[in-house]
Amino acid sequence: MRVLVARQDNIGDVLLAGPAVRAVAARADEVVLLCGPRGRAAADMLPGVDRVIEWRAPWIDPDRVPVEQAAIDRLVRELRGFDRALILTSFHQSPLPLALLLRLAGTPWIGGISEDYPGSLLDLRHRPDTDVPEPLRMLALAEDAGFPSPADTRLRVREPLPDTDHLTGRPGYVVVHPGTSVPARAWPPGRCAEAVRLLRSAGHRVVVTGHGEEKELTALVAGEDGLDLGGRTSLPELASVLAGASAVVAGNTGPAHLAAAVGTPVVSLFAPTVPAARWAPFGVPLALLGDQQAPCKDSRARECPVDGHPCLSSVSADEVAAAVEILASVEEVPTR
Repeated sequence: MRVLVARQDNIGDVLLAGPAVRAVAARADEVVLLCGPRGRAAADMLPGVDRVIEWRAPWIDPDRVPVEQAAIDRLVRELRGFDRALILTSFHQSPLPLALLLRLAGTPWIGGISEDYPGSLLDLRHRPDTDVPEPLRMLALAEDAGFPSPADTRLRVREPLPDTDHLTGRPGYVVVHPGTSVPARAWPPGRCAEAVRLLRSAGHRVVVTGHGEEKELTALVAGEDGLDLGGRTSLPELASVLAGASAVVAGNTGPAHLAAAVGTPVVSLFAPTVPAARWAPFGVPLALLGDQQAPCKDSRARECPVDGHPCLSSVSADEVAAAVEILASVEEVPTR
């Protein structure tokens, strides 16, 4: 049985789909993951994925991607030959545009989560419980489609990971990841830098991570007290760096979920623009910081709609340092 699994948005979203992908892989002969370019690096790291198809979906990508007939035709050709398809989406996304393309490709059975009436586009219209963690929401769709959950439902990445000791030194440091893909989810850079100083003064080695476009930010946050790895790691190398940490400080962004996928505790600076019950790092020891009842709650804002960014600016560097001390002492990761 050849199964297509789709998750078409960002790195963190693709990582959260991992348990559902493993559930499908346990009963399928081949699993192909359809993702967008923003999630491709994570798709290549998921256990259970045999092949990846990359395509930028106009109804999901945050940029205004043009709808072009030639691109649609190429995708439909690439989608031919699957026995089943599962379309994994967030609560604000619809599976129906992709289901229509899969029908045009001749897919005989399609399952998805849909609040909208799907007509003949879906064979399985799954209706999940509200505010369950996103990995369990996607697992519930897989189970409804006949793919039982794995015994271990935590996030995972392919191993072995690359050796990054030459970058970080021995394991046991603290990682601070100040960047986010959405500005409204970022802890103020000055607070990040203050946390680095406090952690260093408490005796921790501090590693500051970020992608190539965040080098100015990581340099500011690392200062004289942290090791600046901004722009120096691929995603597998970042996973290895996170795996060697005793704790990770990050906002609601892909590397927080990557930390969870390698079993590292997370101090989560979580803006309530989306529900923490759904999107907080899953399956690892967690300190959730930030005002979850702030005026921006459930707004899905990309830019902070409230002057002063109170949901996260209210969190002090002392609070973060104290949370690191607690999480860094946790020796075992709970299994869900």
